[in-house]
Amino acid sequence: MGTPYDTDIVAWADEQAELLRGRRWSALDIENIAEEIADVGKSVQRELSSRVAVLLAHLLKWKYQPQLRSKSWLATVAVQRRAIARKLDRIPSLKRSYFDEEWLEEAWDDAVSMAIGETGLHEFPEVPLWTASQVLDPNFFPD
Repeated sequence: MGTPYDTDIVAWADEQAELLRGRRWSALDIENIAEEIADVGKSVQRELSSRVAVLLAHLLKWKYQPQLRSKSWLATVAVQRRAIARKLDRIPSLKRSYFDEEWLEEAWDDAVSMAIGETGLHEFPEVPLWTASQVLDPNFFPD
């Protein structure tokens, strides 16, 4: 094997891709390939979680700071909802995570932290106020 995984991951990935295309199975770095494949799934889940947390934080701000509601908040909510819906459509297995109550609670925790940081308020509930379906509903805004 040419480039070690720990030295230059990009060169390593290029080499592994060439080995796969050339069907040179015995030369493959199987352990690190498996790790990278697993990381791809984790990365997609992290992106979804991040988008959901941003969306929830904006919905919290919408509810708890009605006097500051803005077109910018509306735009962020709309953008995040569309991106989340697209991701769930393109990667159906993500729906298991998105509609899992524990997963939503973790995203909620992140959202509350964001909302506290952005508003200075500390009165946000510790548990989600809305269902996963409500959060994605383009007509839903907490009042």
